Amino acid sequence: MARHWIARAWGSPDHWEFVDYVPEAPGPGEVTIAVRAAGVNPADAKHVAAPRTGKELPVAIGYEVSGTVTAVGPRATAVTGPLSVGDEVLAFRVQGGYATELTVSAEKVLHKPSSLAYEEAANLLLAGTTAAEMLHAVGASSGDVVLLHAASGAVGVIVLQLAALRGITVIGTASEARFEEIRGFGGIPVRYGPGLQDRVEEAVRTLGRVGVDAALDAAGTDEAVDVSLALVADRTRIVTVAAPGRAVEDGFQALAGTQAESAEFRDAARQDLVTLAGRGLLRVPLSRSYPLPQARDALGFLADGHPGGKITLVPDAG
Repeated sequence: MARHWIARAWGSPDHWEFVDYVPEAPGPGEVTIAVRAAGVNPADAKHVAAPRTGKELPVAIGYEVSGTVTAVGPRATAVTGPLSVGDEVLAFRVQGGYATELTVSAEKVLHKPSSLAYEEAANLLLAGTTAAEMLHAVGASSGDVVLLHAASGAVGVIVLQLAALRGITVIGTASEARFEEIRGFGGIPVRYGPGLQDRVEEAVRTLGRVGVDAALDAAGTDEAVDVSLALVADRTRIVTVAAPGRAVEDGFQALAGTQAESAEFRDAARQDLVTLAGRGLLRVPLSRSYPLPQARDALGFLADGHPGGKITLVPDAG
């Protein structure tokens, strides 16, 4: 018998239930995955915190997993090619990833490179596709200098790595405790807090430049938005994934995976991200793993802030 986490009522994870269930047998274009690792993301709780259009209770929790194929339906082909029982895979924008086993559309599945650990694979694509879209949305290209807020977060560290591969210089905000990590990923760290704009401008001057070309906000604070607006004249080159209200108010871009255009871009970006990670050119920093029954504890640790890497649920850990 498989088990999974569900929300029977809108609200906090305190109201979720970990229950037995029987995954559906895969139909045409579907595949069943025995989950080896499930990624933990803020969206997992956010998207069942209050009623949402198009969602009906109960809602199965979790958006990304990695594992092995246990059954394949007719005409089921992954993004990366044909599927067979026993294949190591990852899947993104599934519904119900906090599970021991689940059946999903093969269009959401990619083969996992053998060099990529299950825990990394399960945490790659939500943050990775978000990072890729942020760089795309502001038109960042080789030679640009970009300001990145929350550079040490899950999205931020992938922005840093993608930018370095593309010849983009990133000035990244973080606490001083994370400066070496940001430098290790090719960024120029600056401390957030009062005086941030002055510190960013000083960092820009050390590069022989007079301004930044674009700003990416993964922090969502007024400080991050205000500094971005002060330093980037072209508001089409400012983007946020964390302050949609300010974006509407101040006339810059806000992205969300629920937007049709964003979903299309992120789907198209998946294969390149998996290829880069498999070649060792893109790393997913990991923090902690929790047994699947302790999903609430994992989300509590994430909510405390600054987890220092991605968090994983491991179904076979107890």
